[in-house]
Amino acid sequence: MDSILIVPAITAEVELLQKLARLTFEESFAASNTPEDMLLYTQQNFTIPKLTSELSNPDSEFYWAMNKLEPVGFLKLNYRKAQSELFNSKAVEIERIYVLKSSQGKNIGKQLLEQAIDSAKAVNAPFIWLGVWEENANAISFYKHHGFEPFDKHNFKLGNAIQTDILMRLELPAKK
Repeated sequence: MDSILIVPAITAEVELLQKLARLTFEESFAASNTPEDMLLYTQQNFTIPKLTSELSNPDSEFYWAMNKLEPVGFLKLNYRKAQSELFNSKAVEIERIYVLKSSQGKNIGKQLLEQAIDSAKAVNAPFIWLGVWEENANAISFYKHHGFEPFDKHNFKLGNAIQTDILMRLELPAKK
């Protein structure tokens, strides 16, 4: 298996992020949603200005999963006020974690998740949390396998469709 490096993304890579975000989102959700809702969501959330703003937000971090010189996945973390819901200002949110379909099953998602957990521990977060679509059984199973537990639900708007996300969290040990 090829060696995967997890490296920070920078604002200058916004076009590459847009391409990968659109592709991985499409691969993950197109079969279960209408083309109209998918298009509307990507037009609203994966524009160059919106992604540039997210990349330059000091309360967010992006990481690439790199296979040689090619990104095969990415991670977005939110801190403080960048979190989509503020359960605890010291918690860390995993807003996005995506891997290309062709690279799935190679522990890349696990490596991105480990990066997220390490980043949360580095800021002494009490927990790390995320929202996962209630119909995404594979992702729910993945997060449960890594110790995340459901704690709430919220609505997620995909285009014009209102979906339900299960909110999951992993308690982190306090630094001594």
